[in-house]
Amino acid sequence: MKEYVLMKGNEAIAEAAILAGADAYFGYPITPQSEVLEYLMAEKPHERTGMVVLQAESEVAAINMVYGGAGCGRKVFTSSSSPGISLKQEGLSYIAGAELPCLVVNVVRAGPGLGTIQTAQSDYFQSVKGGGHGDYRLIVLAPASVQEMADFVGLGFDLAFKYRNPAMILTDGALGQMMEKVMFSEQQPRMTEFPEWATTGKSPGRERNIITSLDLDSAQQEKFNLKLQAKYRKMEEEEVRYELIDCQDAEYLLVAYGTSARICQKSVQLAREKGIKVGLLRPITLFPFPKKPLKDMAPNLKGILSVEMSAGQMVEDVLLAVNGRVRVEHFGRMGGMIPSPDEITGALENIFIKGTDHG
Repeated sequence: MKEYVLMKGNEAIAEAAILAGADAYFGYPITPQSEVLEYLMAEKPHERTGMVVLQAESEVAAINMVYGGAGCGRKVFTSSSSPGISLKQEGLSYIAGAELPCLVVNVVRAGPGLGTIQTAQSDYFQSVKGGGHGDYRLIVLAPASVQEMADFVGLGFDLAFKYRNPAMILTDGALGQMMEKVMFSEQQPRMTEFPEWATTGKSPGRERNIITSLDLDSAQQEKFNLKLQAKYRKMEEEEVRYELIDCQDAEYLLVAYGTSARICQKSVQLAREKGIKVGLLRPITLFPFPKKPLKDMAPNLKGILSVEMSAGQMVEDVLLAVNGRVRVEHFGRMGGMIPSPDEITGALENIFIKGTDHG
């Protein structure tokens, strides 16, 4: 019989990866995600499943090790926090350009620069808009609980292999350090058969596979880019995930993900106690973003407040989704500060009802 276990979010990610049958982890310590690597080292998954765990000499080395493992068709992943993810951007662009699957975990801390080790959501642009060079996208999953931190590991691997594309779990320092009960899935075996595109050497009946993101023929490179864009459109058609809370009669809407969404649930309750009909839309996939539900809800709303622990990044996607059909404003805290439910409810009232605050 399955039982709940009390774990930190970072630890839950590490355990979920072992249970998902991951072949290898390559990473480098950085607060507030170091427990991912620490848990894997302590747990010795090579004795449980044969999984390789390696602390690389840098974040750049780690992502290029992921590139190599992914090219072999292996189920590989890495984790870091904001400055470390910045260092991985060139490698991620190469992996996306080579159409390889991998999982990347970003436990966000506040910036810019070294910033602070406290939680933030200011890596939205970097994660959702492609971060590195070139026209590419990551599949981005945004958990709001330790249970989802664990669940999205298997989902992230599945989506990465389905689309031959890097997937990212975009979480934050609060969720990474938070302890909650979590129930894990059963142990999955590691892969024994590998995709036909994997670089496993020359096999009977086919030539060796060559994986690269380089093509010096501009016409061919454009053709390849069009292929990628078609793949991203398919993701937008088939992989949008979101949650609606108290939206059936909502006149105002909060849009928030991750830790901010958890806080907003209480804000919705407080606002409704005051007679303000507020709902919450929680994007679970940040790419693909839930544009259609926002577009469909917009004509029935008086206002939308995008709540983020940043200066305002996701709010741009909210604005694009509603395309002027309803007023959209932003409320955020920065630098590691976490908004309270009362602050969010107060901002909603001041901006849309009292008209004393312009966001």
